[in-house]
Amino acid sequence: MKLHIDTKTEGDRLLTVLAALANPHRMRVVAALAGGGRRYISQLAREIGVSRPLLHLHLQKLQDAGLVTSQLELSKDGKALNYFEVTEFAFRLTPAAIAEAAKTLTVKPET
Repeated sequence: MKLHIDTKTEGDRLLTVLAALANPHRMRVVAALAGGGRRYISQLAREIGVSRPLLHLHLQKLQDAGLVTSQLELSKDGKALNYFEVTEFAFRLTPAAIAEAAKTLTVKPET
């Protein structure tokens, strides 16, 4: 088993979160999960109105940002269902908070 250590700084994490939320489909995913609890991917795809492969890509972005988690479970008939749920998160975006986060960025500005 490979151990994953998150080495992102506060500024890098903020960029990852903002990038993950900068898409209407992903915002709808978070809203659906926040409003109705955990769902398996097929159920969520029908609710949001996107294909399962597209939803999977969006869920991966949200999961990489730490905004959703998933858990694989077996149904009574032996079918594997991947359930997703939103994680608790809160970000207060103020000019001062952004200035502090910017000090910790490891992403190099383009030259």
